[in-house]
Amino acid sequence: MKPAPFDYVAPTTEGEALEHLERGAGEATIIAGGQTLMPLLALRMSTPSVIVDINRIDSLKGVTRTETATRVGAMTRQNEALASQPLAAALPVLVKAIGHIGHHQTRNRGTVGGSVSLGEPAAELPACAVALDAEIEAHTTRGDRRIPAFQFYLGPYSTALDPDELVTAVHFPHWPSNAIPVFREVARRPGDFALVGLVGAVALEGGKITRAGLAWFGMGATPVKAWQAELEMVGKAPSELDLRGLAELAIADAEPFDDHAATADYRRSVARRIFARTLGEALSLRQAA
Repeated sequence: MKPAPFDYVAPTTEGEALEHLERGAGEATIIAGGQTLMPLLALRMSTPSVIVDINRIDSLKGVTRTETATRVGAMTRQNEALASQPLAAALPVLVKAIGHIGHHQTRNRGTVGGSVSLGEPAAELPACAVALDAEIEAHTTRGDRRIPAFQFYLGPYSTALDPDELVTAVHFPHWPSNAIPVFREVARRPGDFALVGLVGAVALEGGKITRAGLAWFGMGATPVKAWQAELEMVGKAPSELDLRGLAELAIADAEPFDDHAATADYRRSVARRIFARTLGEALSLRQAA
């Protein structure tokens, strides 16, 4: 099929892009990497009246460090983030997760902001944002705001963004330099969306867990924060953890589903195993270092 007719604009500043979104009155669509939008257009599953191409807006690109967070510009390509030494030093689990997104060719076009904004429930980056307590920076002609990632996702491909809002960056709060990355996903093939995935980080000080951030992907209609497991871990030494019990708490926060790829029972079974195994391996490696 061919896309339905649409107007195309390519602004060079954020202000111009926001004006086009406002004038679009809910019928304007942003294109960044285009990895999802282009197939939707071809199938006429998306029929915007105007496409706003933000690829020429340089202010939306790059990784910077502030006093409280690492700021990743929305138009930062996934392969650029993957190769970023500052990002690898600050958030190694984020870089590891990006390496599992699609394939090298798709990561050359795919953007960090595009993936976070889309809200695919089985994708790595939205879950990273939720796990690490990120904030999504969004701009409109009316002003700016930051939306906590755990409040950003409302359902599959549904977010708290207003139609005229533009995601400009994702802010990941600083974690201690010795924080332990936690990542595992199960997929049919490399590059496929995960059937079940776990991502996050754990920080220790004085032999006790001082901070934990964990989230599921592929385990519900949105990325799912493992609140109960996080709370249970904080204040304990790794040797005091009941990994199987923590896995049950983490699964209790999720709402796995049946689809063409797997059943809810399969997802629970796999999640139970990868949670205990991944967390146990991560903490054992940290203790032995």
